[in-house]
Amino acid sequence: MSKPERGDSRAPKGGSAGQQSGRSQGRDAKRDDRSRAEPKRDDRRRPEQRDGRRQDRGSETGRSGKEGHARNDGRRSAGGGKPPRGTGKPAARGGRTESSKGEFRKGPPRGRGSGKDAAANAEADGRVKAPQLPEGADAAHLDPEVRRDFRSLPKMVAEDVGAHVVAAGMLLDSDPEQALEHARYSRKKASRTPAAREANGITAYHVGNWSEALSELRAARRMGGQSHVAIIADCERALGRPQRALDLLRSEDVSNLSKEEQIELRIVAAGARRDLGQPEAAVVALQISELDPQRKESWSVRLFYAYADNLVAVGRNEEAFTWFVHAANADDEETTDAPERLDELVPVLGGPEEAEKLVERADADVAADTEVSERDEDGQADSSRDVDLGVWD
Repeated sequence: MSKPERGDSRAPKGGSAGQQSGRSQGRDAKRDDRSRAEPKRDDRRRPEQRDGRRQDRGSETGRSGKEGHARNDGRRSAGGGKPPRGTGKPAARGGRTESSKGEFRKGPPRGRGSGKDAAANAEADGRVKAPQLPEGADAAHLDPEVRRDFRSLPKMVAEDVGAHVVAAGMLLDSDPEQALEHARYSRKKASRTPAAREANGITAYHVGNWSEALSELRAARRMGGQSHVAIIADCERALGRPQRALDLLRSEDVSNLSKEEQIELRIVAAGARRDLGQPEAAVVALQISELDPQRKESWSVRLFYAYADNLVAVGRNEEAFTWFVHAANADDEETTDAPERLDELVPVLGGPEEAEKLVERADADVAADTEVSERDEDGQADSSRDVDLGVWD
């Protein structure tokens, strides 16, 4: 607290200037100056005033609530973010809850500072530095349908987002973690477009971030994007909810899906059955007409491999070996470990000689089926493998 009385009490009292010496006047004047300066020193020592000024600087609205909201809105629009779902108004302190890596930040949001806090504020608002694009990553390589999805964005933003979606696809096999960085960046810049959410979800699925993949693919589906129901169901399995995966698969109109997604649904359903302790039902779930070693479709390798894997689970090792042979023969791009699985089964079957006999038998069966198909002038597919076993019940 300041002390003006102290300064007043030391001021010269009454009398004329002639009654005081020049030296006395000088000393009294200096004391007056010091006494007037003391309240300023006391003011600097008061912690309550320092705290008040700090609170003013750290407040999310600053000196004016209106000014704070205008600032938040500007930064949000620059970063492509949006208010948290359900609030309907700008969120306090930037509204974003994602870090530069796209992971949800835990703990209270950061305050609005300046100077060295500028980077933190930019991160909180979604204005993050884009990961470096690999050579050849260009939005022109996008599927036309995906490019149409980005038409709602400004042209420069659409080109930027598209290039990073392409980069995510390019790096998915060689560097999945870096691919996810590109996908997350695209999602931040275009969070209201289904294609960006799908790219983030599918990339997260391949990396093994099941919760993130599930959230993004569900959001894309609500926005009118592709269903990706097989991947969503598989995420439920990975999160320990196989029954929920089966319920989801039952609720789908399978006839509206592509053949590839129908096969993926079968594979996921078989996996969910095994998770529930029903390995025999898992085998039955894959005994469909498409389980034909003569077919070399995009989904054939995965179907053959999944069927062999489920046969191993029920102890039918000879049959499993045969279907791993079919999977290895169909796997021109070496996307599975079918050859390694064959090696594991060799000692179980009695050694290399027995394994070689099974390989010859599998090749002979395929050759025989091919001859029969060539003689079939009707072009009718052999229906002997078409078994309807009601796997959805």
